[in-house]
Amino acid sequence: MPVTLTTSYLEDSLQIFRQYKLLAERAMAQVADDQLFTTLDGEMNSIAVIVKHMAGNMRSRWTDFLVSDGEKSDRNRDSEFVEPPATREALMQSWEKGWSHVFAALEPLSDADLTRTVTIRGEAHSVMQAINRQIAHYAQHTGQIILLAKHFAHDHWQSLTIPRKRPANLS
Repeated sequence: MPVTLTTSYLEDSLQIFRQYKLLAERAMAQVADDQLFTTLDGEMNSIAVIVKHMAGNMRSRWTDFLVSDGEKSDRNRDSEFVEPPATREALMQSWEKGWSHVFAALEPLSDADLTRTVTIRGEAHSVMQAINRQIAHYAQHTGQIILLAKHFAHDHWQSLTIPRKRPANLS
């Protein structure tokens, strides 16, 4: 995904979120349905569980973003780590719904909103800090999804960026 030159923090943040979304989707597309639900060991999460957690986090953080705490009282974070949606289709619906919260909250914002105060778990954050917090969080989980997908796809993996042993200027 090419980078668009911008000096707008909000435009750049939206571009980064869209890039993470696309990278994870391209990774998930390379695994069989059953591999979405496979763990490498008892302490790891499956891709499906990571997606369920991210979607729950997105709903909580971005619903009523400017006016309510980012940790919604009806969120049960622990439940996000068990019993993910049972099919790829249901999982991807959850994924899309989660991302719709992100974009619905961020797209209407202006630069003037960046210094407004929002709360997450009762702690004050500027809007910019809250966005940065979520960029970091989603980057971590996108990386986990990619690592698992690459492991499962193994020899059939198609690089999401510049393939190994290929000069960057040829991509």
